[in-house]
Amino acid sequence: MRRLRAVAALATVTALSGATLTACGGGTSSGSEGSNSSPKTLTYWASNQGPSIDADKKILTPELKKFEKQTGIKVKLEVVPWSDLLNRILAATTSGQGPDILNIGNTWSSSLQATGALLPWDAKNFKAIGGRDRFVDAALGSTGTEGKDPAAVPLYSLSYALYYNKAMFKEAGISKPPATWDELVAAGKKISKDGKWALGAEGSNLVNNIHQAFALGKQHGADFFDAQGKPTFTSHGAVAAVKQYVDFMAKDKIIAPGNAEYAQNQSLRDFAKGKTAMVLWQAAATTFEAQGMKPDDWGVAPVPVPSGKPGADRQVNSMVAGINLAVFKNTDNLDGARKFVKFMTSDAEQAHLNKAYGSIPPVRTAQEDAAFDRADTAVLRDTLRTSAAPLPQVANESQFETSVGTAIKKLFADAAAGRPVTTASVTAELSKAQQQMPKS
Repeated sequence: MRRLRAVAALATVTALSGATLTACGGGTSSGSEGSNSSPKTLTYWASNQGPSIDADKKILTPELKKFEKQTGIKVKLEVVPWSDLLNRILAATTSGQGPDILNIGNTWSSSLQATGALLPWDAKNFKAIGGRDRFVDAALGSTGTEGKDPAAVPLYSLSYALYYNKAMFKEAGISKPPATWDELVAAGKKISKDGKWALGAEGSNLVNNIHQAFALGKQHGADFFDAQGKPTFTSHGAVAAVKQYVDFMAKDKIIAPGNAEYAQNQSLRDFAKGKTAMVLWQAAATTFEAQGMKPDDWGVAPVPVPSGKPGADRQVNSMVAGINLAVFKNTDNLDGARKFVKFMTSDAEQAHLNKAYGSIPPVRTAQEDAAFDRADTAVLRDTLRTSAAPLPQVANESQFETSVGTAIKKLFADAAAGRPVTTASVTAELSKAQQQMPKS
């Protein structure tokens, strides 16, 4: 999901999975799809993608006016902060007081699919927006449970990259960005002195913790869930991945202890101020520029892997991040909702909106726009295409973010306080996290 700000009481999702859902978007249809009783209006909940809600409104409003001119359908826009979005969605699934169309973090797809509230994107619905094959496979992999029709359509895609401060690298005598974790630690030890640190982290941000642990887990051969969707948090690979991440602070001493308390993008501010030389992030260019950095001040490279080059399986170096566009099943403007999804995923809109947000189009042809050949976006795009994997597409994925993210937060707190972080202590915390998962 975008901007790493979505941390909520996610256990509610499972409780809603078997609930009977009332109409959303003002509709009263009880069928498998909504009605067209209000064909001239749509309500759209957009997620806060830009630096502020006002910035999002400035970006989106002209596009919605364009859609209204083309179709005669007026779109009522509300930009919802990430801190509120999931709880607002969950409330809408039970109250019937919700939008016709909404943005969802792509890691929520399976959890929200399990509620039964979202329109399934079957062959008919995909045909209405130009076909399923327009979208890149990695983005489609984060639209719902495998074997079921997707619960949403990809809108904005992202992956992780390694951002590095060129001046700090030069000062430390480092000629190129690290390609492996051993190289990152070695470079980090050269940098981490005199009040400066090598790597930034958001130790209290549960979502960011999961994103980093997941990619490292893939490199250790762990998925955190087995083929039946049962948690395997204490597997050898999962424990090794979490320990490796926390050890950047606990053992390698390349992350400042204060980062254990970070949860609101403070690591990006430290980077922009020259306090930290590297960050692992989804799309940071606009933030760095807003903090006064010039594009030549920083570089971007793929996230390191154990050895060799990023790729599939144990060479995965990012989760598939991004935003999906969903339609409430009981919308009272079904035809208009499909037209809106078609508009927002058209080549022109995909290039325009993803360019504005610094994200990558999940639509294949839109990725060919020259704007995404820029050094930083090219790394994000190529990672998405070749070495990113979706987070586990299971109904309990959101609880995974909460329970394991919290375990990593606790381990970072131990590291910051000087308490030992051992294989045994990591296993114990992950065991507690697994016990907190709903029983299937």
